[in-house]
Formats: sequence, structure tokens, C-alpha cells
Amino acid sequence: MFKCVKGLIEAAQKYDPAAPSKLMIFLTYPGVTALRRHRIAHALFKRGFKNWARYIAYRTRKKTGIDIHPGAKIGNCVFIDHGMGLVIGETAVVGDHCVLYHGVTLGANTFDKVDRHPKLGNNVIVYAGAKIIGPVHIGDNSVIGANSVVLKDAPANSRLKGVPAHHYMT
Repeated sequence: MFKCVKGLIEAAQKYDPAAPSKLMIFLTYPGVTALRRHRIAHALFKRGFKNWARYIAYRTRKKTGIDIHPGAKIGNCVFIDHGMGLVIGETAVVGDHCVLYHGVTLGANTFDKVDRHPKLGNNVIVYAGAKIIGPVHIGDNSVIGANSVVLKDAPANSRLKGVPAHHYMT
């Protein structure tokens, strides 16, 4: 658990140029708080304590404005910057070293109980307000522009922007 918290704090220091001390990051960054609590909720969810897991997720959403379903799989050293309005669905997967900004949605496009949420590879950056909908896969080292709507898979090293999102060169 301490290794996970250390990774969250290091990610905040790496990706936020305004990051204060480690103690202040631990105490005041809503993304760090949400991810810390998600680790507990996810562990309970996997062990069958789904009501307790959902209660922790509910209390976390109330405190931070970040809604992460306890079934979602979140990698190591993920950084949620600001985070207000961020939503991560039940079957979503977020790889290691990803950065998610406020207003991002990793959502579903069906009510069926299937694998219906996005999968982000490692080192993916999703800028503010972007929506990734459905069981799409975003490859490693990809960047999704602010307010983009991604509905299709993207290979590694993609740069996506627009509604619906399309590839662009940097």
C-alpha cells in the first residue's frame, strides 16, 4: 500500500509543475485521494464485498468529485490532475503512468453486462473534457486532445482530436 501511495505522489510531482511538498500532495490533491481510496474499494470489490466497495466509491465521489467504479482497473503511477467531473466506468482499464485531466469520461455505450468500457495503454494522456466511449483500446504513448470524443480504437503513439476524434500529426 505504501508503495502505491509513493507512486501516486511521485506521479503528481512528475506531471504537475506546481506540485508542493509530498505531504501537501498526499493531503490536498483530490486525484491522489481518489486513487488511494480506489485501491481499497477495488480490493474489496474483487473479494466480493461489493456493497462496501461501492460505499467507499460513493464517499470518495462526494469528497473529491471524481467517480471511479470500484471494478475499474487502474495502473501504477497514474495522475489525475484537478479531477472534478472525471468518470471511470466499471470495466475500464487505465495503464501505468497515465495522466487524466478534469471532465474526462471513460464510459460505456451499452447497458448490457459485458466488457463495455475503454482500455488505456501505458503512458496515455487524456486532456480535459475528453470522452472515450465504448470498449475501445487506446495504445501506449497516445495523447487525446481536450474535448475530443473517441469512439474507435487507436494504435500506439496516436494523437487524437476532434468530435469524433481523428488522428493528427504533431
